Amino acid sequence: MAEKASPDDSETLLQLARIAIIGVGMIGGSFALALKGKGVVGEVVGYGRSRERLETAQDLGVIDRFSCDLAEAVGGADLIFLAAPINASKTLLKALASLVGPEVIITDAGSVKQEIIAAAQQSLEEGFPMFVPGHPIAGKEKSGVTAADGNLFVDHRVVLTPVEETNRHATQRVRRLWETVGADVVEMDAVGHDRLLAMTSHLPHAVAFALVALLGEQQNAEEFFPLAAGGFYDLTRVASSDPAMWRDIFLNNKEPVLAGIDGYITVFERIRELIRSGNGTELETIFEHARETRAKIQTGQVV
Repeated sequence: MAEKASPDDSETLLQLARIAIIGVGMIGGSFALALKGKGVVGEVVGYGRSRERLETAQDLGVIDRFSCDLAEAVGGADLIFLAAPINASKTLLKALASLVGPEVIITDAGSVKQEIIAAAQQSLEEGFPMFVPGHPIAGKEKSGVTAADGNLFVDHRVVLTPVEETNRHATQRVRRLWETVGADVVEMDAVGHDRLLAMTSHLPHAVAFALVALLGEQQNAEEFFPLAAGGFYDLTRVASSDPAMWRDIFLNNKEPVLAGIDGYITVFERIRELIRSGNGTELETIFEHARETRAKIQTGQVV
């Protein structure tokens, strides 16, 4: 498909008459609020399975109107923002293929990029060049539209993973929208994204879920709860995240996640053996290295 010439006027890149938010939860709702707050969108239409939740989104001013009919929700949209769990997004892409023209930009917020790109390529066919894969690395442990925040993306990283076929104008437009709401936008390949996010996001969630599950399986687990201190809550905060969303993330980024878990188990086994053998010197060395690494991460230094 021939690419449209990129307009010089940055305002042309920004202004959208209508966008459709597919999945009006915390991320989708925050994107809608952010764009409305910047005055770059005329109308925001929401789509979802729950009429009650969509009514809440409308009452909160997150969306202007909604429909539980996908064709009606995306009709006339300049841009469609997929903010549903990955498996749901795959199904939605199949449906969208027959509902939107090849000029409509579709972008997503999924935490796994290789799988969604493959699904878009298979489903959208001629419309695939207008699919701009994206991932805002921002969020809260809370879910749902009541957690939406128009400032959520300010000073947070958004990763775009366009492929060779991706329309450059579409990518530029999506980039400008994210930058307008305060995000720091970078581009990388999908393989690298999925590998890095498996370690920095997916593995920490697995650890948090596992630790809370372990505590919950203890006999008289309720005796532990009053003694849970700040360290426990800091480490396990993300275990309050949407279970369905994280199920899909783990299963759609299987190999990088498994590699991360295997590496974590290796380090954990080493720590266990050092404790068992009473090797305090080596144990302290591991902890000191971890502390130094975290300090570098916090200050933005290369580790």
